[in-house]
Formats: sequence, structure tokens, C-alpha cells
Amino acid sequence: MSGNALHKSVLLGEALSGLIRQTDGVYIDGTFGRGGHSGAILQALSVQGTLLAIDKDMDAVNSSQAKALLNDGRFDLAHGSFADMDQMVSERDWTGEVDGILLDLGVSSPQLDVAERGFSFMRDGPLDMRMDSTQGESASQWLSRVEERELLKVLRDYGEEKFARKIAAVIVEQCKEGPIETTGQLAKLIENLVTRREPGKHPATRTFQAIRIKVNKELDDLEQVLATSASILKKGGRLVVISFHSLEDRIVKRFMREQSRGPVVPRHLPLPPDAAKPLFKCIGKAIKASAEEVAGNVRSRSAVLRVAEKL
Repeated sequence: MSGNALHKSVLLGEALSGLIRQTDGVYIDGTFGRGGHSGAILQALSVQGTLLAIDKDMDAVNSSQAKALLNDGRFDLAHGSFADMDQMVSERDWTGEVDGILLDLGVSSPQLDVAERGFSFMRDGPLDMRMDSTQGESASQWLSRVEERELLKVLRDYGEEKFARKIAAVIVEQCKEGPIETTGQLAKLIENLVTRREPGKHPATRTFQAIRIKVNKELDDLEQVLATSASILKKGGRLVVISFHSLEDRIVKRFMREQSRGPVVPRHLPLPPDAAKPLFKCIGKAIKASAEEVAGNVRSRSAVLRVAEKL
């Protein structure tokens, strides 16, 4: 993938406003992508500030944008999943000392725009879909071995696909004859099956989303990083999350709401004074991209930004 692939960071100003409280603080960008958010964070920090960025994608880690930012002594970049952020923080002796975490979820524009990565049904290429192509199964390999019942569940749970049963049955049957090796093959198979289409959506949209989420363990990784975020952040530290579909946003919204209420404990149960206190408070309401931003970047239309602060 070219490091020069066009990528516009979504809700950039709003993310910085919600994230940065101390310009000399320690911050983490959990999804480096092509460095739009990381570059803007560094510009906003003082010379004493520090930023660690993380990305699963070796193309992102090796991009020209990453190499340019690595010339800044305040910046470091790690290859891996943000699900392992607590371990990366521990290795740097930052546990409980981080001022802000930013997570820009989902697939990036460069990943979608390069056919060889296999994320998009709009560009024919190998059916891969792995964000970290150095490990794990490709989408093609997973489909070749998956049972119909599991595929049905993935399409329903991760794609909210109305025609999941029909699509799962046909994919499994097709794979008995031979692997589905390209995005074009899979998209055409679904296009021939689904005659009732959602306005403005290709019939393969939900299936591709569901398979991508499964292959990359996206929701599992999100649950993991949220669960460890309180131990990573210092008091007053901010957690800022940008979601792009309802499944992600539902997880983030539920986490922030529950953590701002505190744990539910049985009445009359003897507990330490701090046991029932909330860990976070929600900051403001969910933020969506402005009409102006959507006009300039259509991929921002589904973005939702939420902010929570550690108490």
C-alpha cells in the first residue's frame, strides 16, 4: 500500500478538543492509520508532551507519514493491536499515568482503497481483509472452513444482515466446490442472491462488514481496550472514541454509561467506601460530523464521537 494514499481524519478538531487537557501530557493514539490524528496531537502538545501510536497494519507502520513523524522525539509507534495497550503501557511504566486515549475505529481509507487488501467489494482483489496481514487467517481461508451455523451467526450479529440464512447457505455450498478467492467473486455471489436492496447500499455491504469484523476480532479488541482503559488513564484522563457503525457505538455507549453510573451492588452488602463509585463521567453528548465535513468526506457521515473522563 502506498503511504501516500489519501486519507482524511474524521472529526479531527472535535477529537483533539475532547482529548487534550494537558499539553505536556502522555497520550495514546490507538489507531495510527495514516497519522492524521497523531500529527494533529503532536502539533497541539508542548515540547514536554509524549505520544504513542499503535496500529495492527504494517503498511501503516511503514508508511511515509509514520517515518516522518518518527523524526519527532516525542513520538513512538508500535505494531500491534490496541487490545494489548495495557501491556505496552506497562512496558513504558505509564500505568495510571496516561492523559488521554484516542480510538478511531473501523477500517481506514487506504485499506479500503487498495484492492490487494481485500476489504472492498468495489475493487476486485484477493479476499484477505486482515488488518494485520502478518498473522491469522484471511477471509478466504476462514470462509473455506467455517460451518454454516457459525457463518449465519456472524452475518446476523456483525452485519445485521436480513438475508443471512440464504447468504450463509450459498457461501458454504460454494466453498465445497472451491475457495472464494477474490472480493469480486464474493460480491457477485451476494449480488445474485439479494434482490431487495437497501437504498444507496451495495447488497454485499453488510456481509463484507461482518466477515471483516470476525477476521480481525474488532469487537473483541474493542471490549478489551475499554476494559483496561481505566487502569491506563490517570485521574482526569480522557477516553475519546470515534465509531463508524452501530455495533461499535453500542459497545462504547454502553461502556461509558455503565462506568459513569458505577457498579450495581446488592443493598446491605459490606463493601469498601470506594467500591460502588463510578470510574468515569461522560463528557457532553455524542458528536457527529457536520454537514460541511460530510460534504468534503462522505466516509464521515456515519461517525459518532464519544468522550469520557476518568474520575
